Amino acid sequence: MCGSHEYCLLKLCRNLAVLAASSALLGVLPSAAQKPQGETGAPKYDARTQTTIKGTVEEVKLPAKGNEIAHLMVKSGSVIVDVYLCPKSFLDDMGLSFSKGEEVAVTGSKITQDSGDMVLARSVEKGNDNVTLRDDKGTPVWNWQRKN
Repeated sequence: MCGSHEYCLLKLCRNLAVLAASSALLGVLPSAAQKPQGETGAPKYDARTQTTIKGTVEEVKLPAKGNEIAHLMVKSGSVIVDVYLCPKSFLDDMGLSFSKGEEVAVTGSKITQDSGDMVLARSVEKGNDNVTLRDDKGTPVWNWQRKN
């Protein structure tokens, strides 16, 4: 059948190693496959925690990729608030930009994420401009174009 006892033992060990590796891989794949495409664990809007903050832009955090989220660091009083805006590509499409020192008013949902507290912006007022980023339920308006 196997030839020698050592050869059979070696073949059995190899088969067990392949089986163990396959089992480990199969344990990882279902969890990766369950996440819908495009879902990155984005924070969820909670209308119950809606707030408005007014302050000065301290920093503009623009991602390298257009589909990643842009953030503003807004100083309100003595506190600096991380404001989660929208994908950079949506800001570009809207022709909207922010600069350090600008006065803004942000209405959004205050949440706690792994990185700390932040506000998911529903609307941002800058000067005479008021831009809506989410509807009243917190659904991102940048997703509307994908649904139509």
